[in-house]
Amino acid sequence: MANKTNAVRLIEQAGIPCREAFYEFDENDLKGTHAAHAMQMPEEQVFKTLVARGERTGIHVFCIPVCCELDLKKAAKAAGDKNMEMVAVKELLGLTGYIRGGCSPVGMKKKYPTHIDEICILCDEIAVSAGERGHQMILDPQALADLIGAQIADITK
Repeated sequence: MANKTNAVRLIEQAGIPCREAFYEFDENDLKGTHAAHAMQMPEEQVFKTLVARGERTGIHVFCIPVCCELDLKKAAKAAGDKNMEMVAVKELLGLTGYIRGGCSPVGMKKKYPTHIDEICILCDEIAVSAGERGHQMILDPQALADLIGAQIADITK
């Protein structure tokens, strides 16, 4: 079994019940829908972590179901900004400490304002990246939001 990632350790230290799931990934196909299918979970319950930059408010993190698309207008509104744009993939590691396909909302290099799509409130548990490709944490969405100080908002198209 793989070593515990920093994200998993932080979840465990907070006393949040969590299951880990591992799956084979393809470097050329890092779509979150692949993770959902590999773990045999509904796409609405597997969340991808996106990083965007607000015109005035700077970096924000958005967790949305893998079957959805981030609505940049809604994201900007949730962030209290006029405009929001995705950060370049090449910036991701420097900003978060994570690579594309393995970006977790837990344990980033810096604590950024985080927003989780409101569909999470309909789920008993959701999966988010454990901080490396092919590794997910499955946990209660409210416990996750409380731990990372996330706002639950309507941020998808």
